[in-house]
Amino acid sequence: MTTKPLIRFDWAMKRLLRQKSNFVILEGFLSELLKEDIIIEQILESESNRAANRQESYEDKFNRVDILALNSKNELVIFEIQNNKQVDYFQRMLYGVSKVTTEYLGLGERYSRIKKVYSINIVYFDLGQGKDYVYYGKTDFVGIHQGDLLELSAKQKELFEKEAVYQLFPEFYVIKINNFNDLAKDTLDEWIYYLKNDEVLNNSKAKGLKEVAEYLKIQNLPEAEQNAYYKHIENKRIERSVIDTAVMDGIDIGRAEGREEGRAEGIAEERARAEEEKRQLVLQTARNLKNLGLSNEQIATATGLPLTTIETLSN
Repeated sequence: MTTKPLIRFDWAMKRLLRQKSNFVILEGFLSELLKEDIIIEQILESESNRAANRQESYEDKFNRVDILALNSKNELVIFEIQNNKQVDYFQRMLYGVSKVTTEYLGLGERYSRIKKVYSINIVYFDLGQGKDYVYYGKTDFVGIHQGDLLELSAKQKELFEKEAVYQLFPEFYVIKINNFNDLAKDTLDEWIYYLKNDEVLNNSKAKGLKEVAEYLKIQNLPEAEQNAYYKHIENKRIERSVIDTAVMDGIDIGRAEGREEGRAEGIAEERARAEEEKRQLVLQTARNLKNLGLSNEQIATATGLPLTTIETLSN
């Protein structure tokens, strides 16, 4: 059995989990994922955090949700949720980590002061190819000839307070929610069950889920906040439907390209005509999405068009 439907984690991250009284929820999730007790000291401000805060005034129309936290070990943790498909999401993960790394190194500080960064990515689309639902990435240096692992010296271990080279570099976690089969085999799975279903299993033992079930009840919200939440959920449904339609249009475009490639090569005029048809179809899809009220950023994600092109389109 499960609890009644609870507040979605992405909405909670925007509105509730930035409050110190609710840090226990993020701490619980991180502790289960990293397999060690994590204490969050504070939520930090970064360019992405400020962008996330601005999104609230636009009625949650962006897909991106993130939090930047500092833990008790002076390490940085990026929590990010992506609801809709983004082809270059891997690169965005890299950019986010790189940006935070440089933002929190003071001018003139030694490289040894660079903070460790964890990138936690919760995605609700099929990112890349893979059957698992939790992926972990770290940086190791392996000898090309000897096959040995490059290790820290004794002095480096003392200076950095780390035991392995990979611990100096960012570590990445990708949780592909849609790949989870709803069978909770351990405490991390219990968390993923909530992330997928907005419910907590009654027998859950995972850290932080007791607080999720207690504090993230929809009925606990003031009436105005409840209305805002239900509007958020409805926006997500509409957005998902529109994006799915755009993806279907993209499949049709791909078939048209396949037919074109199968024709005799060297007919430049015919190829140019097919390309123009494809371009017009993409532009029309973008106009349709704009008429439905999606943001320029969402349209760019769905169509692959640059923002500068979308901004010039008339409804």
